[in-house]
Amino acid sequence: MEKKDLNLLTEQELLLEKKKLKNSKIMHATLIGFLGGILLFGVVAWILSPDRKMGFLIPMIIPVVMIYRMMKDPKQNKDLEEVLKERGLN
Repeated sequence: MEKKDLNLLTEQELLLEKKKLKNSKIMHATLIGFLGGILLFGVVAWILSPDRKMGFLIPMIIPVVMIYRMMKDPKQNKDLEEVLKERGLN
């Protein structure tokens, strides 16, 4: 949603968007933690293995890329947070 669209929404619709934003933040935090655990487990398993082949670390790139993508998207949510702050709906 663009900022223009957010300004046209009613307070009830903004509160509904706020609830979706909160659920989205919780889901992203959970997924980042899960992927971080996978990454940590993979690195520790690689360190403890007797034959440290570098090919094993290649699949560890996938969680890193996914974590990066999840962490770079919060700009979309900032517009909603600004409109909520303007209307005093925090």
